[in-house]
Amino acid sequence: MLTVDFSRFTLSPGSRCLDVGCGEGRHSLAAYLEPGVEVIGVDLSDTDLATAHNRIGDMASFNPAGQVTFMRADATNLPFADDSFDRVICSEVLEHIPNYITVIEQLVRVLKPGGQLAISVPRAWPEWVCWQLSEQYRTTPGGHIRIFDAVHLRREIQRYGVKCYWQHGAHALHVPFWWLRCWFWRSAEENPIVAAYHRLLVWDLMKRPAVTRWFDKIANPWMGKSVVMYFRKPVMTSGEP
Repeated sequence: MLTVDFSRFTLSPGSRCLDVGCGEGRHSLAAYLEPGVEVIGVDLSDTDLATAHNRIGDMASFNPAGQVTFMRADATNLPFADDSFDRVICSEVLEHIPNYITVIEQLVRVLKPGGQLAISVPRAWPEWVCWQLSEQYRTTPGGHIRIFDAVHLRREIQRYGVKCYWQHGAHALHVPFWWLRCWFWRSAEENPIVAAYHRLLVWDLMKRPAVTRWFDKIANPWMGKSVVMYFRKPVMTSGEP
């Protein structure tokens, strides 16, 4: 299940792509399929990194044409040189980190001039509903510690010299699932309603039927669980400071 739309975030042979807060590797492994692309996924969770690494073998049947590496690294202090990646992804990460501004600085620092940056965060109003339905949702260690206003966040990111060229919503079908999970937080694992909706999401992921594609297309702009923003780092022209 991808949040970043790779048709808006193009990868070409020779590109270096960094996936910050890669988790179990969904975006890293999708980029790994592209010919001649070198992907590095970084995260602080050793468990997630182990899962991501194990999934490299699962990708063999898709004939991946790139290279992928997973490693442990802190998003607030990335161990890479300035201007070293053509593409940088940071999906569903900033809402977890107290010092998210430092992460933004790091993402822009390692991005090459002319490179593209994709950042996604939960949409404010569906997230607010989750917070109202369950205190545990927002107080669980490692969970979401803030709600972002997308307009304000986009302006904050652009302060670091990148320009937003596209924005969209994603995963509208997932919003009711999270509301149900929050409503039935204590019994969510056994609740038949939550389980039934989860089966719907798995069916949608595997079959991608027209009816749910239509729903997402209509609902994503205003109800998508995630807001995804795409930025480009300008190329300095001769004589610019």
